[in-house]
Amino acid sequence: MSKIFGSFFAVAAFGLAALSSLSAAPSDTTLSDAALSTSVAALPVPASSDTPTSPAEAAANPAYPELIQTKHFAGRSAYRAFDLSPSGARLAIVHHLAGRQELQIVNAETLERSGRYSVPINLTVDWIEWAGEEKVIYLLSQFQYWFGTPVRFSRIYVRDIGTGESWPLDVDSRLSWGGEVLHVDADGKTALVSVQDKLRNTPSVFRYELKKGGAVDRVVKHKGGVWDWYADNDGVVRLGMGWKGRRLRVYYREDEGSKFRLVGKLKADDAKSRYWDVYQIVSGKSTGYVIEEGENGRMGVRLFDYSTGEPLSTFYEHPDWDVEALRMKPDGTPLAASYTDDREQIVWFDEEAEKLHQEMKAALKMDDVYIIDRSDENERMLIYAGSEADPGAIYLYTPSQQRLALFGNNRPDLDFQLLVKPKPVRFTARDGLEIAAYLTLPRGREPKNLPLIIVPHGGPFGVRDSLLYNDEVQLLANRGYAVLQPNFRGSGGYGDALFDAGNGQVGRGMQDDLDDAMDWAVGEGIADPARVCVVGGSYGGYAALWGVLRNPERYRCAASWAGVTDWDKMLKYDRKYLTRKAGRVWQTRIEGDEEFDLEDVSPMRHASRLSRPVLLVHGTHDTNVPISQFEDFRKAAKKAPVQPTYLKVYGEGHSFSKADNEQRWYDALDAFLAEHNPADQVDAKGELRIKPVPIGVTAKSIELPKSETE
Repeated sequence: MSKIFGSFFAVAAFGLAALSSLSAAPSDTTLSDAALSTSVAALPVPASSDTPTSPAEAAANPAYPELIQTKHFAGRSAYRAFDLSPSGARLAIVHHLAGRQELQIVNAETLERSGRYSVPINLTVDWIEWAGEEKVIYLLSQFQYWFGTPVRFSRIYVRDIGTGESWPLDVDSRLSWGGEVLHVDADGKTALVSVQDKLRNTPSVFRYELKKGGAVDRVVKHKGGVWDWYADNDGVVRLGMGWKGRRLRVYYREDEGSKFRLVGKLKADDAKSRYWDVYQIVSGKSTGYVIEEGENGRMGVRLFDYSTGEPLSTFYEHPDWDVEALRMKPDGTPLAASYTDDREQIVWFDEEAEKLHQEMKAALKMDDVYIIDRSDENERMLIYAGSEADPGAIYLYTPSQQRLALFGNNRPDLDFQLLVKPKPVRFTARDGLEIAAYLTLPRGREPKNLPLIIVPHGGPFGVRDSLLYNDEVQLLANRGYAVLQPNFRGSGGYGDALFDAGNGQVGRGMQDDLDDAMDWAVGEGIADPARVCVVGGSYGGYAALWGVLRNPERYRCAASWAGVTDWDKMLKYDRKYLTRKAGRVWQTRIEGDEEFDLEDVSPMRHASRLSRPVLLVHGTHDTNVPISQFEDFRKAAKKAPVQPTYLKVYGEGHSFSKADNEQRWYDALDAFLAEHNPADQVDAKGELRIKPVPIGVTAKSIELPKSETE
């Protein structure tokens, strides 16, 4: 279950009157997507989505590829969140329908809905979790403004399926953060929740009786700096972590009758910074498994003694890739670990689990097959199956019956047979560093002199692209562009060498890697050097904007979603939400040498000389990169030779929460690129022709509702 961590810094009253309850709606009898029920061995084989690239194939089908409407790329699965009940008899889901959300309860045997509960239109269900077989816990949230700043407020709610009642857990009304569920009793009668008892305090841990008006008892008092508490499988809080001053402090106790002891203090700038990711604490044991960096700079699975804060042994470490996630058995031993080479790979430590996984992959014939949830005794499992060229589907598997039922498609209106498969490539940067990237070629086009879109990922540190389905990449390829996603220096997953090479290289070495990616594509004959644009979001949006300012001779245009435009102001904003030490570490990582002037790589400071078309888009409720970054660039670019095209997306945050908002971005991007970097056109005879457009023309307004356009 994914949890949300709200802002700890807002002091506004919660004021969400609409959170008082979810309203019941009439129950339906069936799920429209749940039509297929078959044995694992007899599942249908998906059609191939390999990319035809020969001119003969293009000529044979001059209308190919069919243009896919942007709404189909923006369209979400009807089902946003899932949780199986402990016995596997029921499934709780969050269903999206016509811009609204419903909490639905599904009979896992018949796939019939036994209950539907409407969510007020201004609220979002962020996660759901069963408490026994009769109650569901869920987090509701919404944005509110506090002194002009959008802040996400949240509250944890409980719904009794039998009575239809729902109620919020009682917390201080001034808090924005509704808390985190640490443990739920097997019978669903009580839950442990980490939440602040007062505005200025770090979280305490409370035991909530899960009935309306139930008792609330504090079981662990807050400690200075501790924001993260961990409970064992019996519901005893055993470990707490958090920053105090310059050190990460770790507190531990053996059992409920013991006092917490300080077992670890770690400086933020220690040469070997421990990456403590506690996955499970088992009752009666003082040892457990964490993901931590080893002597070779790789993240691996280590056995730790929580009572001393010291590692005991290495359980698993891959020689080439960082371990990214760990799955545990109920007894506290590892079930599987995962790492990403070009796609996520799973290393199983249990033969039966590995056998089941391989059978699923063979039956579904998909590259990516994962168990996303399971009941306590594996009576039922939720399975995801998809690939980098298929958004995939969710299945419900009943092992005792060897039955796999199709529950729903992630993009029900999108024809995956029109999509294309990215492929991994490698190139060498100018300083000799090897850079991994992913190339997606348009279907039906010869891979020669194509218009190219470079798509840098966000982050920038510790993030990476891989062979995963990506709506934006598929949209661009469908429009006739070659798409290149470089994992530039500073990206995660490749170990210390590539990660550390990014320190102090924002706007410099990282940008060089994007230029070198372009040179590689041009050198291979894939890309036309006169038709290259950069498109990205977050840090990628910054890199796109900085690309056309730093190297206008290279790039024809740029499109930025939620991009940073002024690093000095961005770092000042970040420091409000970081400890003093963490803020200094982050600033050092961005600027490198403290003598370096970040104005030199800040697009806002150079906006007046913009000479290439730019599409600048930002969500008004973005709390990661505030809308002020957008506004500052707009003011600075008023006298630029080429005026950008601006688009505000009202009510949206740093990433898309609503399909119609994502479609606005895609529509704007589609129109912008068609005007300033048009792709090859295929005529009625299947012959390619290019419509030349002069570089540097003034951007025009995009046809969108007035309330959305600037």
